[in-house]
Amino acid sequence: MPAADLQHGELELTGRIRTASNATFLAQLDGIPVVYKPIGGERPLWDFPDGDLASREVAAYLVSEAFGWGVVPRTWLRDGPLGTGMVQLWQDVDPGQDAVDLMATDAVPDHGWRRVFDGTDHADRAVTLVHEDSPALRRMAVFDIVVNNADRKGAHVLAMADGHRHGVDHGLTFHEQHKLRTVLWGWLGEELAPEELAGIDRVRSALAGDLGAALASLITAEELAAFAGRCNRLLAKGRFPAPHGEMPAMPWPLF
Repeated sequence: MPAADLQHGELELTGRIRTASNATFLAQLDGIPVVYKPIGGERPLWDFPDGDLASREVAAYLVSEAFGWGVVPRTWLRDGPLGTGMVQLWQDVDPGQDAVDLMATDAVPDHGWRRVFDGTDHADRAVTLVHEDSPALRRMAVFDIVVNNADRKGAHVLAMADGHRHGVDHGLTFHEQHKLRTVLWGWLGEELAPEELAGIDRVRSALAGDLGAALASLITAEELAAFAGRCNRLLAKGRFPAPHGEMPAMPWPLF
């Protein structure tokens, strides 16, 4: 069976994801399931006026590849039935796993989970937002810091059967101002692991070569400079940062 032509193969729409805020479609590309987000279906955002969200999604994938951690599924730009847009390989998640969850406060396990915050539900019961304490999710949290992810909801973490964790929906990234909004705050203030620091260093080094050239065509020069600055600061401090500034620390809704 010949390999699929991801760039020029026929992209056939098969459905629409109605829960997405922008036009998002399920499609088949030479028999391979993909997600397709046409640029023409994007809703204008007051705080992301420069460039299209699809290009930011591709930029996030390129950074993920430079890390070498496979956080973002393969993502690229190409033409489609509704114009140029982002295409990403579909991922079949494990329905029996949740990397981020909302639990009754007295039911949170003592090990394997990190608490993010406590609150109450609609029935005034004590609940806690938690996420798993795993190397895969830590790597995603590091990735989110350097790309300045403004929308890491729980539903944007895909739990795979083999324990891998994919992150999706990276249109709100790379802003030159601090915009980090995430549910992955469980390691706040902790030291970064040596392999996490090595990953950040790989990304910073790659900016002087092909990665920097590719990102320059996808985000603004100011955003590229801010991205490099975040890598440098994270390497210098060597710790997971705390929320700061006037922006909310977490997205809404949480999932």
